[in-house]
Amino acid sequence: MPHATSSPPLSPLTRDDLVADLEGGCRPPADWRVGTEHEKFAFTLADNRPLPYEGERGVRALLDGLTRFGWKPVEENGHVIALTCPRHGSVTLEPGGQIELSGAPLETIHETCAEVTDHHRRVKEVAGEMGVGFLGLGFNPKWRREDIPWMPKGRYHIMREHMPRVGSLGLDMMLRTCTVQANLDFSSEADMVRKFRVSLALQPVVTALFANSPFVEGRPSGFLSTRSHIWTDTDPARTGILPFVFEDGMGFERYVDYLLDVPMYFVYRDGRYIDAAGQSFRDFMAGRLPALPGERPTLSDWSDHLTVSFPEVRLKHYLEMRGADGGPWNRLCALPALWVGLLYDTSSLDAAWDLVRDWTAEEHAALRDQVPRLALKTPFRDGTLQDVALRMLRIAHEGLAARGRLNQKGRDETSFLDALWIIAESGRTQAEDLLEAWNNRWAGNIDPVFVECAY
Repeated sequence: MPHATSSPPLSPLTRDDLVADLEGGCRPPADWRVGTEHEKFAFTLADNRPLPYEGERGVRALLDGLTRFGWKPVEENGHVIALTCPRHGSVTLEPGGQIELSGAPLETIHETCAEVTDHHRRVKEVAGEMGVGFLGLGFNPKWRREDIPWMPKGRYHIMREHMPRVGSLGLDMMLRTCTVQANLDFSSEADMVRKFRVSLALQPVVTALFANSPFVEGRPSGFLSTRSHIWTDTDPARTGILPFVFEDGMGFERYVDYLLDVPMYFVYRDGRYIDAAGQSFRDFMAGRLPALPGERPTLSDWSDHLTVSFPEVRLKHYLEMRGADGGPWNRLCALPALWVGLLYDTSSLDAAWDLVRDWTAEEHAALRDQVPRLALKTPFRDGTLQDVALRMLRIAHEGLAARGRLNQKGRDETSFLDALWIIAESGRTQAEDLLEAWNNRWAGNIDPVFVECAY
């Protein structure tokens, strides 16, 4: 995406400035919105291969084709790397050519689903002319790292070089994963803290409900959410469940201190990315950044730095829910519906907090460790995570019903949870359905997934 001009600040940024920037995200409930982002794998219909950037069946041709609908191209060094539209958010590229819709902030889940449906209709129109399809899974089911072309974005080159220094699976995260994400607002620091704690505690439950990435290079991986497992060995300095969120003293200041300890990736200056991987934003604020000696950061640099931490829930000017595998259309709408139902109704937020408030740090860690492999069958206290998922869905259902946001047919938003109720009541994820198909109907051949899980 385009960057703000990084002109020198009138005075050096202070820690208080960074705290004030996060505080600027506070909005009254009447102004709360929900934004939904989702990624999908693009592949050639003729041979199920990932798309290169260039060529007739390439990512650039796909982006160029979408401009017929009013999207405006964003270029970097002569390469189209994104599209923007004031009414429809933006289309961006992940490192391995995954296509992402970063949707607009909307008032209702009805609007969110209309946005997703309209987006899919348009990209499928262009892709169909090119012989290209889209796959809704959390991890690429067939291709190796070396089979996947890298997209020409400067920040990805820096991350590509840095990732192997800090973890063994970071390149897989970049090239072979897809997610769906919901972004929600808060009204105050106290509201942010409560929502952060609830959503962080429940993130493993959401990972379990959305698990649908059981394959690696054509065979079962041993995980139901391979995507979630990948994050456990990507970069420990910028990932995980953030235990401090549940401790006394959590607030905007505490989160700023966490971010100041997250190593940098880059600084953007004069249209190019300068490699600052592993360097300290604290040193940058003191004018001691090795990559730019004597320079100090702007708010644009801070905004960039906010994007290079990858916890299960991320705080910017809103809260990002990051625990779900990418998936089919109905679950792209289900994720924002779930979180809106839990977090935007006061009674439901209270009930969700009551559900998780006595969970221990050891239980949080155990869930994060076991859910990628076991999903809803993960043991928890006297039962399994399936029991927690059912309680969570009841709370979300009540929250959506209380909102009373109706569509033109007089239906509220609770119907968007239907796909999750089916999974929670059966205890069976899409990943388990796919594994059964691979073992039986598909006879050990992965290629049918490109038909059965295509949009």
